[in-house]
Amino acid sequence: MKIQKVFAAEVLDSRGTPTVGATVVLSDGSIGVANAPSGASTGKFEAHEKRDGDKKRYGGKGVQKAVAGVAETIAPVLEHIPKVTVQEVDRILIELDNTKNKEKLGANAMLAVSLAAAKALAAHYRQPLFRFLGGANARRMPVPMMNILNGGAHASNNIDIQEFMIMPVGAKRFSDALRMGAEVYHALGRILKSRSLSVAVGDEGGFAPDLASDEAAIEVILEAIEAAGYTTDTVRIALDAASSEWAEVDGYRLPKRGTRYSSAQMIGYWEKLCEKYPIRSVEDPLGEEDFPAWTTLTERIGNRTMLVGDDLFVTNPARIREGIERRAANALLVKPNQIGTLTETLTAIGLARDNGMKTILSHRSGETEDTTIADIAVAVNAGFIKSGAPCRSDRTAKYNRLLRIALENDLDEQYGEN
Repeated sequence: MKIQKVFAAEVLDSRGTPTVGATVVLSDGSIGVANAPSGASTGKFEAHEKRDGDKKRYGGKGVQKAVAGVAETIAPVLEHIPKVTVQEVDRILIELDNTKNKEKLGANAMLAVSLAAAKALAAHYRQPLFRFLGGANARRMPVPMMNILNGGAHASNNIDIQEFMIMPVGAKRFSDALRMGAEVYHALGRILKSRSLSVAVGDEGGFAPDLASDEAAIEVILEAIEAAGYTTDTVRIALDAASSEWAEVDGYRLPKRGTRYSSAQMIGYWEKLCEKYPIRSVEDPLGEEDFPAWTTLTERIGNRTMLVGDDLFVTNPARIREGIERRAANALLVKPNQIGTLTETLTAIGLARDNGMKTILSHRSGETEDTTIADIAVAVNAGFIKSGAPCRSDRTAKYNRLLRIALENDLDEQYGEN
């Protein structure tokens, strides 16, 4: 079996911005198709996303150069390799790029090809992608972390925390978790509407009203949980601060409210917030270069709260190792486009889990109908997945894929973190 054809195209993501879509066709006719996502709030250590920079096309955000790289550099090599495996395809992609941070080919082009090749191989072996990647051990459905209220870089409102999420930890099966999340989401919409607040949605499908404070956002979500008939024993709260966006030379400054904090004050803020509210998880509570503060916060509340490294780790094994050595954070957010290939993504997950860190598969704010992260989450038995609100087809596509996996493979009741 060989690769017969590799090609790419400039396609649109959920914000109407171009991204790279790739197709890999094997010699037996098996086909894999994948699209690379794109983030709005991005870490400075992420792999390079190749853009054209031509202001006359898509405001400079076109990806024709990345697409050309697939046609001119990647395809001629992959179409002549003697044996096709996920590892071999990714090894060649990394070798062809031969830069520290995917600057030559772009992580967007490399990831699209990497995932498309894996899907084509799964099709060849007549297996769903999660089973092809995870084998018989892929048997657990993740807890959805649903972003139901947006702030930060994901919404044009006055809320600084980027994501307010709900986690149906008390569900008995995945299908119930999906239902519970949707019910709380709609309850929140009714509450906001009754108060004449905006029910327009942000990039990830969450509501984006102006509120008195970030704490007011938590309070209204607690109201929605109760209005939907649940308690905080069954539905917990998770936050994504994206505080790398707040970092300054001498501390932090909330961009929308202007409040300033030192690192010590920022640690104190999160301690008090997690004591006051039923917060299960906080993502990027501190900046991507503030390792000492991360270590202190992990020492203080890491025994009861997931402290999730996104910008801190950028799915990069080297940065994850540094976090492990410094005892900074206790959970890894996994975004394949931060590192550029499927193999490197799986390596990052394995490293984190071997060192006792929890794993969360994650979408990006600029998404497509691609559902690969759902299969990866089940393949590695990740405890959690972030895919936005139960709203917008680019978000619900992932949840619906998980639902099909659960029901078609008798995994619905194999739910929750290990």
